[in-house]
Amino acid sequence: MVSKWERNVFHFFILWYICGVILLTFDLLPPWLEWANVVFLVTAGSLGAIYFIKNYKTLGFLFTLIVFFSSIAAEHIGVKYGLLFGDYYYNSYFGPMLFGVPVTIGFAWVMVIATSHVMALRIFPDSPLLLKATVAALAAVVLDLIIDPVAFIAKEYWIWSGESFYYNIPMFNFYSWFGLSLLFHLVLLLLTSLSSSKENRYWEKNMFLLYGLMVGMFCLIALSSQLYLAFFATIIPAILLYGGTYKNKELFHDTSQKKQSI
Repeated sequence: MVSKWERNVFHFFILWYICGVILLTFDLLPPWLEWANVVFLVTAGSLGAIYFIKNYKTLGFLFTLIVFFSSIAAEHIGVKYGLLFGDYYYNSYFGPMLFGVPVTIGFAWVMVIATSHVMALRIFPDSPLLLKATVAALAAVVLDLIIDPVAFIAKEYWIWSGESFYYNIPMFNFYSWFGLSLLFHLVLLLLTSLSSSKENRYWEKNMFLLYGLMVGMFCLIALSSQLYLAFFATIIPAILLYGGTYKNKELFHDTSQKKQSI
């Protein structure tokens, strides 16, 4: 059973999301409303945390903390030493800082891992752990292919120093995204293999939708900013990922029906 507060949290995010799409796509966000980005990231990350906790209980809570603090630690290494994600720095206010990294970035990572986890489960529900973790990590990188160019070129939320064919974003950034995401997903799948919890249909659907909403919003901003390479580099694999989930949609539907009958 889904509680009223759960629905209210998701409905609040959808309302904030719609406002954000309009303001950011058409560059209407005034400077005094920059704090709205903080609320957006915290809410999106909170949805991912709720998904983990509702599905995996204590293990889900512990894993959320692992992703949150490990991602901030990794970003700290990137900002301070130029390792993992290249030489970059944050150029906008994203809320309170922890070790030189906005805590909202930790929330963003929780969202990315939660949504990419569900995408992999829908594509390969009964496949070996390593295959699911790899697909989930690839799904996370697909998100980063659009988030980073938009944040860097269109919005200048953070700035890289260097050159590359992909909007001067270091390619090692994407390799590190894949490696860190793969590690998170391997840990998650190992932990959840120890859990007897059943998939929460409501929050599974929300994460499935949230992945597409994120891709859609950043792709719209990319188009409005003429970042055509980023748009096609993201939209094509995203469509393939969603196409891969189609063959197993009945599996998730049947699973939810069984749970409702218990």
